[in-house]
Amino acid sequence: MSVIDIAELDGAALSRELADSLVQLLECARRNLEGDRETARASLARASCLLQIEVERRAVGGAERAPTGALAGWQVQRVKAYVDAHLEGPLHIRELAEVAQRSSGYFCRAFKRTVGRTPHAYILGRRLDRAGELMLMSDDALSEIAITCGFSDQAHLCKAFRGRHGQSPAAWRRERRDLGRRQEAVDISSDDMAADYRPVRRAGRAG
Repeated sequence: MSVIDIAELDGAALSRELADSLVQLLECARRNLEGDRETARASLARASCLLQIEVERRAVGGAERAPTGALAGWQVQRVKAYVDAHLEGPLHIRELAEVAQRSSGYFCRAFKRTVGRTPHAYILGRRLDRAGELMLMSDDALSEIAITCGFSDQAHLCKAFRGRHGQSPAAWRRERRDLGRRQEAVDISSDDMAADYRPVRRAGRAG
């Protein structure tokens, strides 16, 4: 964060949850600065992300208030964006609560009330969505797709995938690819028929 970015907070006090999170992250970075620089950098990156979220929230409408027991629109959008950007790794409730600037317990209850699913169910759904996209858009092995989407291994992906679709990822992929090839063949055939059609013009009579 730059000095200008921080100044955009208009001098208003940070929420207690955000302030506590920033203190913990910065303290973690200080402790690990010499011995574990990767952990220190990760802590600083998360602190910067939280501050940036606060800057943007206030810029687009800091007066927005969430209904009692629910999350505000900006909180939901920030959490969803954070999830999509970090699907390949572990996602902890504590991290998402920090993004929403709420305590972990409040965040879990409010997220379910607002979105209609628990954070865990939402994350699993997004991982399955991403896996489906990769299965159709790439030739990557299922084991690679599983890791890319945050599943522990291919077996974990297969179990979750069967729970949603009622069939294995391999069968689901093959079925849709076969359907796509058949549709492509129909389209090509239709184009060929249209190109071969030549209307016959009759010679006009001499006047």
